Amino acid sequence: MRKFLALFAVLAAATVAVPASQAITDGEPDLNGHPYVGLMVAQNAAGTPLWRCSGTLVSPKLFVTAGHCTESPAAHVEIWFDDGFPIPIGNPGNVLGYPFEGDVGGTPFTHPDYDPNAFFLRDVGVVEIRGAGWQTDTYGVLPGLNSLDSLESKKGQQDRTFTAVGYGLQKSFPDSASFHESALRTRMVAHPKLNQINTGFVGDFSLLLSNNANTGGTCFGDSGGPNFIGKSTVVGGVTSFGINGNCAGTGGVFRVDRSWSLDWLKTFGL
Repeated sequence: MRKFLALFAVLAAATVAVPASQAITDGEPDLNGHPYVGLMVAQNAAGTPLWRCSGTLVSPKLFVTAGHCTESPAAHVEIWFDDGFPIPIGNPGNVLGYPFEGDVGGTPFTHPDYDPNAFFLRDVGVVEIRGAGWQTDTYGVLPGLNSLDSLESKKGQQDRTFTAVGYGLQKSFPDSASFHESALRTRMVAHPKLNQINTGFVGDFSLLLSNNANTGGTCFGDSGGPNFIGKSTVVGGVTSFGINGNCAGTGGVFRVDRSWSLDWLKTFGL
């Protein structure tokens, strides 16, 4: 989820949602299950890498992610669609453990109402890919307007399950050695269940999904990654925030089905 390094500085004091810079926990390798889900590294205007996130191609030229993944000072983004990256962390020839040049690159844009001090209210961003974009047989699909509201009345049913995909950590541990052992930098998939929708805590803009050994969930590095509705290709929301530093309990998802998200996304020609 959010800004991989900066997050650790605030976790100890945080009592509310924190940006997620997260990855899939208790999941399994995605292999070629979602080839339109990619990993992005944001760069500033000087080309210095800033942070990594995940996201979804919804067309050859548009990559949907979280707003906190595209916010300033991000000026350029490189994106990869490989299943995994067996490159040693700390390799000086790479940015954040990845090659300098992605499969595609492009310009980041953040929702015009995004506020970094309340990122979870409008946590959606896009990367407009340069050139012809990235061609694949399948793309993610945007949800219908307010379509997730129907899940509120289906508590306990199997169709309240989501498919979370991302490149983040598989676990979060207090010591760096364990942390590196669980940072495989592989596209992973899990199937969390809906815990909260349209409540006082999540409001009308986000969801809480499960994060446990039975269903899996998200962790650091998964920010911006898709949470598909059921087993479909419909992006119900993007991974947004976590409640604690152990990537356990629940994970926060910013809803894409609201008008403020869909209307803005459609300005990019969808």
